[in-house]
Amino acid sequence: MAGSQALLRQFPLLLPQNRRGTAYEGFVTAQGRDFHLRVLLPEDLQMKNARVECSWRLRKTLGGYRHILKQRLHSCPDLVSFMVELKTVLEIALKNKPDLHIARPPEYYSCLVRDLEILGWNKVAYVDTGLTTVKLRAEDSCGRQHLITLKFNAKYPTEPPDCLVDFPVQFAISWMPQNSLADIYSQFLAALESLKPFWDALDELDGQTWVLEPEHPSRSATARRIAIGNNVSVSVEVDPRHPNMLPECYFLGADHAVAPLRTKLNNNMHLWDPEISLLQNLKDILEIDFPSRAMLEKSDFAQDCGICYAYRLEGCAPDQVCAEPRCGQPFHRACLQEWLQTLPTSRQSFNVIFGECPYCNKPLTLKYSTKKL
Repeated sequence: MAGSQALLRQFPLLLPQNRRGTAYEGFVTAQGRDFHLRVLLPEDLQMKNARVECSWRLRKTLGGYRHILKQRLHSCPDLVSFMVELKTVLEIALKNKPDLHIARPPEYYSCLVRDLEILGWNKVAYVDTGLTTVKLRAEDSCGRQHLITLKFNAKYPTEPPDCLVDFPVQFAISWMPQNSLADIYSQFLAALESLKPFWDALDELDGQTWVLEPEHPSRSATARRIAIGNNVSVSVEVDPRHPNMLPECYFLGADHAVAPLRTKLNNNMHLWDPEISLLQNLKDILEIDFPSRAMLEKSDFAQDCGICYAYRLEGCAPDQVCAEPRCGQPFHRACLQEWLQTLPTSRQSFNVIFGECPYCNKPLTLKYSTKKL
């Protein structure tokens, strides 16, 4: 009886559901908020065998503290002690997650729903149950699909939402308290059109050349490593603001294969024409035709590393090649560096390792600080 009275004094919203005192249901209060729960005790009332059923909101709030509560459940002598522990942990969880305990006024929801209706529900790709995160879809003038994720705080529309986009440049919105989602969406569409030439250029590279890396490029990716021949490729870094200007180019492959390409780039870069496409400029400046996707398969260029016998290592393709023309074995940089550092015959000077090729034993040099794609 004393235990029931203590429970009632400290947790007046948690009420017994039967005479045996094995089921309790109600609310625990923390930070001025009530969280629904149900506690089921065994016949011997031992807390270690009790079951606690939480509402989805309470479960989400305590998500990172479940192991602590499990320990408390096994160590507390009675329900009162456990509820005290639960409330303490809940207070800590709410302080560490301030967004969860900021009550949003009714005006927040009515304003947000009104803005969504004005914008059009056909533009909404996702809304979470708490109306705090919204994803909007848009299509640019070339038919590419894009998403913008909006994360709202309780002061919307006085303060704008955080905007997350898959862009190669920063996306900053202009906002006034009288603005709405339609204004953000308009700015999003304008940003999409400003990046159209950049995505056009990279889409042409993706569609007409064999891109070795990245394997699945995002819309924010500005670099492409393009196959030129067997174990020879070029990495191009495109400026998203000036995609038709000469990009930064870095050749990968044996020196006898890439040296002529470097020479052509240096000799012909003055011929770069911003009025024609990025791909056509690269062909003209380097005086080559990139391997055709219609005539060759990617496997013709995707040779495995000669050390780990895999093509991709942590998402990266082999980017080092033995300079001996009769060998030309490709390696991952990390694999080759580890191999050379374990050889007693290798020597190192600053960031350069001098050793021998694992295949042909010819001299091999690795600059392991060289820029990667």
